[in-house]
Amino acid sequence: MGLRINDTVPDFTAETSQGKISFHDWIGDSWAILFSHPKDFTPVCTTEFGAVAQLADEWAKRNTKVMGVSVDGVKEHEGWIKDIEKVGGADVGFPIVADEGLEVSKAFDMLPAEAYLPEGRTPADSQTVRSVFIIGPDKQLKLSMTYPMTVGRNFAEILRALDALQATVEHGIATPANWTHGQDVVIPVALSDADAKAKFGEFETKLPYLRMTSLPG
Repeated sequence: MGLRINDTVPDFTAETSQGKISFHDWIGDSWAILFSHPKDFTPVCTTEFGAVAQLADEWAKRNTKVMGVSVDGVKEHEGWIKDIEKVGGADVGFPIVADEGLEVSKAFDMLPAEAYLPEGRTPADSQTVRSVFIIGPDKQLKLSMTYPMTVGRNFAEILRALDALQATVEHGIATPANWTHGQDVVIPVALSDADAKAKFGEFETKLPYLRMTSLPG
């Protein structure tokens, strides 16, 4: 069975580009994003790692740690980081897991249990390892996305989704389609009108089950 929303994510200890890390301890009281790649020195993945590096200040504002996963070794990661920094124009300040044995990829259900890396492998041998996992401080999975090798991830969307997740946890609201921070939010249907007014103040009723209000705070 795959990893589902609100499941506690697997804990693991792994070698990374920043030394040995125990995943749950590393998360601590922060939010975390784990994003994975099938191989070092691949074109789309290099641009993605550069994009994540460029967003270091944005992750920090949101009390969020990021960690990459690639099924190559630490030495390969060290060489690849130089390429990432050249393309992205930013330091890679986050760890990259060396998942040579596929333990992390399998634990997060990115590869089947029987998967292995053949001699002379190509990215196609581990192509389903292209996922994003957003994890809360409670170590539970809040959101996951999986992409094909040909489509670069939109990290502006991942930031937007992170903002929405954090807002829903903090304020007990939901967010409508295409929501960005600062826009009106959805009042949960479980709240009566009276309770909604007491909690949020004024709100607009668009439909009996769709009520909008300003984002608290």
